[in-house]
Amino acid sequence: MAVCETCGNDYWLSFEVTTISGDRHVFDSFECAIQRLAPICEHCGVKIVGHGVEVGGRFFCCAHCSRASAGAEGAKITDTVGAHPG
Repeated sequence: MAVCETCGNDYWLSFEVTTISGDRHVFDSFECAIQRLAPICEHCGVKIVGHGVEVGGRFFCCAHCSRASAGAEGAKITDTVGAHPG
């Protein structure tokens, strides 16, 4: 068994995540992994679980947040999925 580094639970189904830099982390759930590893939107502060948006090395959860915070470069970001049909 392994102990989750986020919540401390000693769980027989824990799993290990190795990052590109070689850091190793142990978690008992995806929820704990997200809490520890997911980037945070620089505008609204939510954890970025999906693809998110990167503008000039800054991370945002969506195009709206990048437009609100990243100046002229952020203003160029638009959402393309789920366009209203009419």
